[in-house]
Amino acid sequence: AETSKNNSNDRATMSLNGPKRRMPNILITGTPGVGKTSTAKLLAERTGFHHVNVGELIKQNNFYEGHDETLDTNILDEDKLLDALEVIFDQVAASGKGLVADFHSAELFPERWFDLVLVLRTKTELLFDRLTARGYSEKKRSENMEAEIMQIILEEARESYAVEIVHEVPSNTPEDAEGNVLRVQQWIAQWVQDHPTAAVGQQQQEQQQQT
Repeated sequence: AETSKNNSNDRATMSLNGPKRRMPNILITGTPGVGKTSTAKLLAERTGFHHVNVGELIKQNNFYEGHDETLDTNILDEDKLLDALEVIFDQVAASGKGLVADFHSAELFPERWFDLVLVLRTKTELLFDRLTARGYSEKKRSENMEAEIMQIILEEARESYAVEIVHEVPSNTPEDAEGNVLRVQQWIAQWVQDHPTAAVGQQQQEQQQQT
């Protein structure tokens, strides 16, 4: 786990003059243990979108600026993380693909980065079992259980993004995951219809790759 150095949601870190996006970007968020990464992986498999596990990206690149001894948690260096993500977003946009990212925080990223935000919700008894299976300490498990009960991530997402793009969905069973992915696939198809210029650009790129 990690805490943030700051919460600069309006920070201009993604390149404003980068490649024009032809497909949407999606954020899957929620309390630890609700199934963010598994849902994001499934969505990426079904759509061909590029998947970014933000938590793993942080660990792999050691995007920390220290350790909070009181909370026994690493302190996230937001600048390094957002700079790295900016490069990834631009590369994915240039390839003509969409992107699906998963992370336990929604307020960290600039609002313009995402077109859809899914907040996964899990019943407390199921979440308790999942966190216990992960080996979470009683204190860490209790903190995450409280966050889920108090809808911390959901409220954070609603404060950070336009309300109409934030959707709360259940994540209790494999059937829930399948249903969520299917609905997102339908949403993507509608997004493409609503952005014809983007769709044309995608088709042109695919034709060029085939020749």
